[in-house]
Amino acid sequence: MRRKRRNHAPGFKAKVALAAISEQGTLAELAERFDVHPNQVKQWKQQLSEQAAEVFGAGEDSRKLSEADTLTLHAKIGQLTLENDFLSKALGR
Repeated sequence: MRRKRRNHAPGFKAKVALAAISEQGTLAELAERFDVHPNQVKQWKQQLSEQAAEVFGAGEDSRKLSEADTLTLHAKIGQLTLENDFLSKALGR
């Protein structure tokens, strides 16, 4: 019988990945301790290793890009609002 699909909280994933990185046991031991598949432990460990730089500031570039995108989108919203107001007055609504 198959087990129902589970969704793990980000905190749980981080705890498992940190345990794997700090080599508190083999993948099989960690998988058994946390009741997940060994492949899942390996994936979470790899994700943490790849994205760890963002925690310490490498994400600054993407944050700046995101702020620029936000400003552009706000300007577009303002423009569309003005156009909608103009058209609704022109159509007599």
